[in-house]
Amino acid sequence: MKINTLTNLAYGITLALTFFSGLAFILSIRMAHEERQAVEVHLALADLGAQLELDAELRTDEARLYVMRGDLKHLAAFETINEEEHRLEEQARHVKDLAGTEAELALLAGITTLIDGLEELEVAAITAYQSGNPQAAREILFGDEHYTMHVRLVDQIKAFTNEVTARTALALQQAQIRSELYNVIARVLLGVTALVFLAVLYFVLRRRVALPLTHMSSVVRRLAKQDFEVEVPADTRRDEIGDLTNAIRIFRENGLERERLDAERKRDLKMKGLILEMMRRMQACQKTEEIAEVVACFGPQVFADLGGAFFILNETKTVLWRASTWQMPEDFPERFDPEACWSLRRGRAHHSLPDKEDVQCQHFPDPRSAGLCIPLMAHGDALGLLVFSSLSNDATPVDDYTAYLGMIAENVGLALANLQLRDRLTRMAVCDPLTGLLNRRSLDESLATFSRENDGVPLTCMMIDIDYFKRFNDEFGHDAGDAVMITFAGILAEIVGERGLCYRFGGEEFSVLFSDISREEALEIAEHIRTRTATTALSHSGRILGTITVSIGLADTRNGGSVSTVRTRSDVALMHAKTNGRNRTVQDMDLTAKQVAG
Repeated sequence: MKINTLTNLAYGITLALTFFSGLAFILSIRMAHEERQAVEVHLALADLGAQLELDAELRTDEARLYVMRGDLKHLAAFETINEEEHRLEEQARHVKDLAGTEAELALLAGITTLIDGLEELEVAAITAYQSGNPQAAREILFGDEHYTMHVRLVDQIKAFTNEVTARTALALQQAQIRSELYNVIARVLLGVTALVFLAVLYFVLRRRVALPLTHMSSVVRRLAKQDFEVEVPADTRRDEIGDLTNAIRIFRENGLERERLDAERKRDLKMKGLILEMMRRMQACQKTEEIAEVVACFGPQVFADLGGAFFILNETKTVLWRASTWQMPEDFPERFDPEACWSLRRGRAHHSLPDKEDVQCQHFPDPRSAGLCIPLMAHGDALGLLVFSSLSNDATPVDDYTAYLGMIAENVGLALANLQLRDRLTRMAVCDPLTGLLNRRSLDESLATFSRENDGVPLTCMMIDIDYFKRFNDEFGHDAGDAVMITFAGILAEIVGERGLCYRFGGEEFSVLFSDISREEALEIAEHIRTRTATTALSHSGRILGTITVSIGLADTRNGGSVSTVRTRSDVALMHAKTNGRNRTVQDMDLTAKQVAG
């Protein structure tokens, strides 16, 4: 038999089988439709009862939460659920449209009555709570009347569900019997038709399934190797292959998102590690300049897209001076008034945003700059300021790092406060509180240190005593004496400058140490101190005190003189200066051995 004949015969048989199977399917569908109608009626009525019960419980819960917590969101939820409950009650009144029986209508009427009763109780409780009587509200919502009515509602809904189930079960059974009969006939005819269509389905499967899966296999293999750069071909078919293609596309997009999140997590970990290292460095800093150097070193590493500046308040809190800066414009100010910064005014971080979204700090040279100022606070006191600015004049990078910037500012402030506190304690330990000069303890430590580290560098010691200071104190009083001490300390520090270290030895005696200066220069400095003091007019509280003179003794470590005796020898020279008339300078080298011994 020719292929054309076989094809025509198969076509005729297919038409006949298709006709009869279609007829059986139509009858089966009608029965299935009746079955679905019975199920839909059952589900609709059962769902109506269940939804009424659920909404009643939810409404009760929201009312109880409101009277217990007082949160308005629960009151809003109560009103929303109550409106939904009213809609369901209206729907229950039209159950006849779903072929509901009189018994079902009666049960639904009882249910709506109970729901309305519960609503009245709950509204009364809410009204009592809003009137300031939360106890009465709780007694209503948790009382026996509310509980009894709620139990009756559950029983009524259960009875309604049972009534619906009993009525629809019979209709469903009859529809199922007829549907099964026609379904068996349809299946037999469908099986025969399937054999005829097998060859045709082969081509359909091959074209619609096999070829697309072959094309997608290479994409899936690359995705399995975490190669999310592969492009997924577009497929607009609304079948399983199209769904599969869309799922693969979503998987690829999720993979790209995971890679992005992983990169952000690694960047976040790196940022936290750098911040931790920065904090560790700051803990080891000994000077304010070192803290500024650490901040400037780690700032661009942690925040590559931000510029920054570190400012410190002076001791009088009148000027902020720039300690360090990184990636900031060259015209950024080196110092400015604290009142120019809103963060210092407010005592908290302040965003300076472009386009007038917020007030701009006056210290920004460009009014279009987006920046963040964070005050460095410690123990409630402002110590300085950290300024961060986006390199792209966009506020987004600054906003992204706000938490980290605040953490850095907090630690910088603490490190700065600890360092300043340590400096104050150190000054208190080594400085004289009246004159501000170094004290005798510091002098002893300096001599000991020089003795240990002496590499042949000569050391010169100058001992100074104010002449007749006791008589001056007795005549003008101790306050005037303190004023004289302070004035002389200022003269001494000014003349010595960076060439030496000045000490208050005790009482009216002072000492100066010079390293690596000649005897001639030391004598010149001593004479300058003596003559400057003798020509300085003193006054205190509007009273003229006159002038004072000083006696000075000099000694050094040249010609075999040791560091351990230099102070004693300069003190001996001072005694000779006082013995021989005061207001003079004596060098120990000018004394004979007998004079030194005496």
